[in-house]
Amino acid sequence: MTQTITPSTAVQVRAIATSEEIEQFLDVPAKVYAHDPNWVPPLRSSVAKQLAPDNPFLQYGKLQAFIAVKPGKSGEEVVGRIVASVNQRLIEREGKNVGLFGFFECIEDLAVAEALLQAASQWLQAQGMTTARGPIDLSTHNNCLLLVDGFDSPPMMMMPYNPLYYPQFIEQCGWQKAIDAYSYLLQVDRPLPAEYEKGYRIAAKSGVNFRRINLKGEAFDRDVEGIYHLFTKAFANNYSSTPRTLEEFREEAKDLKTVVDPDIFWIADYEGEMVGFFMALPDYNIALKHVGGKLNWLGVLKLLWYRRQIDQARVIVICSLPEHRRRMVPLGLIHLGMQGGVQKGKSYKRAELGYVYENNIPSRKVVEATGAKIHKTYRIYEKTLA
Repeated sequence: MTQTITPSTAVQVRAIATSEEIEQFLDVPAKVYAHDPNWVPPLRSSVAKQLAPDNPFLQYGKLQAFIAVKPGKSGEEVVGRIVASVNQRLIEREGKNVGLFGFFECIEDLAVAEALLQAASQWLQAQGMTTARGPIDLSTHNNCLLLVDGFDSPPMMMMPYNPLYYPQFIEQCGWQKAIDAYSYLLQVDRPLPAEYEKGYRIAAKSGVNFRRINLKGEAFDRDVEGIYHLFTKAFANNYSSTPRTLEEFREEAKDLKTVVDPDIFWIADYEGEMVGFFMALPDYNIALKHVGGKLNWLGVLKLLWYRRQIDQARVIVICSLPEHRRRMVPLGLIHLGMQGGVQKGKSYKRAELGYVYENNIPSRKVVEATGAKIHKTYRIYEKTLA
């Protein structure tokens, strides 16, 4: 068991090992965000799944979860959590011993944050790591990034959210900015610039076939496999990113299938090959906010009821192979995705595009040309381990 003691406040950090401690780990966010109207509780089952012994991540990585405790009015009180992890694929890709921290949550107490980050760093050092990076929940394909600007609204689906004091605490603990990322907000009741429809027509005339994603049977499976190969190729050099296996990707797709709106999820094919896709999803956070993190029978009923209020979408990926960008594939996909969201019977009023890393200038130019404005800023930190 790994422990860190901060004498001034008697903060103790424990490496969790029991089912009771896992439940305490899962309980931390409800304490931290108890009075935050913008917080959307994550699904407990989803977080627990990532800590389970059968998580495919453990085939190529290792992790250790911690909780922080301190004396309270009625005994010991759990006041924070963190997970340290080693992703061997990331080490092989970057050629250096970089470890990760994620799932970070703590009450507004610098000593708690310091103790958690120290415990994670010590564990990473013991695994031979020389650099620590985060917040990244095992992989950038999961939850990652820390919100540093844009605290005035709830997060959209699959985007992070945290208290205002987290960036200050992490920086006070000696962590430095590694990279920033942006999300953009676009009001979809305003027409896109004419160049997007023009780009669609140019692409169609050049032989590009645009279609909605298939959601049934073998056709869905084929589309998932095509998206996987395209995504893996197009984003091979993304910051801190590592490739997933097809099996991992299929599991994620299966989880998201029930929330897909095909009118805002478009695919571009050229000569029978998938060359681009536009992946947007309804912002189910609007409904999940009322579920309380548990999809039991009551949670499912609440989800079905409140999903009728969904009036915004998150554009997660706009992807095109570089050799097909001259055929205006990205512009065509954006045009169709936005048109699909404003057609009769749809209630989308706005869309969040991103996240996009600050140094991804080509993608930022495409997004900004729509008229979208930076909505929120996120950050990943690094620290050299002594």
